[in-house]
Amino acid sequence: MNGNNIEPTRSPGGTSGPGALPPRPAASPHPHVPTTTPLGSLSTGIPQTTSSKRVRRLESRRPHLTERLTELTIKVLAYSSVAAIVLIFLFIAKEAWPIFTSAAIHREVTLAKMWFIQQWPGYDAPEHVWQPVSEIPKYAVWPLIVGTIKVTLIAMVVAVPLAISAAVFVSQYAGRRTREIVKPAIEFLAGIPSVVLGFFALMVMASWFQDLFGFDSRLNAVVAGVALSFAVIPVVFTVCEEALGAVPRSYVEASAALGAARWQTIVKVILPAASPGIAASIALGLGRAFGETMIVLMASGNAAILSANPAESVRTLSATIAAELAEVVFGGPHYTVLFTLAVLLFIVTFGINFVGDQAIARMKRKMGVAS
Repeated sequence: MNGNNIEPTRSPGGTSGPGALPPRPAASPHPHVPTTTPLGSLSTGIPQTTSSKRVRRLESRRPHLTERLTELTIKVLAYSSVAAIVLIFLFIAKEAWPIFTSAAIHREVTLAKMWFIQQWPGYDAPEHVWQPVSEIPKYAVWPLIVGTIKVTLIAMVVAVPLAISAAVFVSQYAGRRTREIVKPAIEFLAGIPSVVLGFFALMVMASWFQDLFGFDSRLNAVVAGVALSFAVIPVVFTVCEEALGAVPRSYVEASAALGAARWQTIVKVILPAASPGIAASIALGLGRAFGETMIVLMASGNAAILSANPAESVRTLSATIAAELAEVVFGGPHYTVLFTLAVLLFIVTFGINFVGDQAIARMKRKMGVAS
């Protein structure tokens, strides 16, 4: 046998021996059809198709697209709330603008007549009078402002001590079972409609207070303020309780290690540490009380009397707008004055929130708390 014509040996089972060549592929029964190779015998170094790369590329793009859509949705919702506030203010400012520019409005009412004392026919002395429906309309706003302040102050005097005391009890003294009962019960007050609280004050509280204190006026600032406090208490309580619960446990443990009693720890450690949150709760409650409508509309007596006596009937800014706006002529002087009151109410509420935010930020800087 010639050495140049040596053929490789094959085992009977189809496997090659040392130095043997790989087995030949089976011959195709059709000579013109190319022979196919099994998929498993392809070399891993040879790319099969580009479809798997495309799938992986699409899968890698999907999370980025979802994140962008989510971020865009959050931004749109955030800016839409700001835009809604701006549009509301622009609308009421547009309706109130004729008080500055319209000669027809000025023939009946001006800013001077609204803010400064006037001598009216039939009155012995100059007075601030709100009487828009009369032969000579009178639009003095001071009786409404004083009435709003009286009701708001009474509500805050009643609500703030009760809400803060309840928050201290729930967060510092109450057990788990007591906390699960007291906290939802107080927060449930926020779900009671204002008209229900107003109706309760009108039918029940007014009679109780008149019998107890001997008020001449059954509906007055005291009744309206106490009823309004029921709407303010859950607002102040919820924020205050969260602020007290957020005080680090290490503060309490350090105070106890120094020998302080429980009440000393609460007064000198926990309350000062939670003071920014407590201030925020009071600011929110003040804004809620100042802008409330239905309770004071039903329980205040709706008499625009300029007096510091809380036992007399009062009329607030918000109740005046709610009671009179549906009865006025569109675009008339009375209509314009009511929207001017709405602008005033908006500015005061915004100012309360702004001053509260500034006070809270200053308090946090003083205490070294990160905002």
